[in-house]
Amino acid sequence: MTMSLFLILGGIVVIVMVVALGWLFLRSNQVDLTGTQEGQKPEWMRTTPPQETLSATQAEGEGITLFNEDAGEKLAAPFAEQIEDILKKLMASDPQLSGHTVDFGTATDGGLEIWVDGKPYREVKDIPEETIRAAIQKAIEIYKQ
Repeated sequence: MTMSLFLILGGIVVIVMVVALGWLFLRSNQVDLTGTQEGQKPEWMRTTPPQETLSATQAEGEGITLFNEDAGEKLAAPFAEQIEDILKKLMASDPQLSGHTVDFGTATDGGLEIWVDGKPYREVKDIPEETIRAAIQKAIEIYKQ
């Protein structure tokens, strides 16, 4: 009698576990990490890189890539590299900025570093040149559009 009771209880436990795992599996397919309505993508999620990145990569014969990587350049997250591509285009068209170099890179702690004329800064507000700070802010605004 105790053996059959043990088998019945074991069977019930197995059934409950299978149902619970099935429920978790079904629910996991319904998780929305974007916080948007169904069928919509969040603003930050782009299907293609910005035009500045596309132009730069195509001009260099790289095809379409998420960001434009040039030799000797520090690398940052793809979105930061895309903002850098926009910034480089802005700087090239402005005589006040065209003599400066700006490169976004990844710091040792994984954060963003902004290299201006070979000197690293952790935040835009720390960059001493107002024109460069304004250009970076403008590049960010263009990226967000």
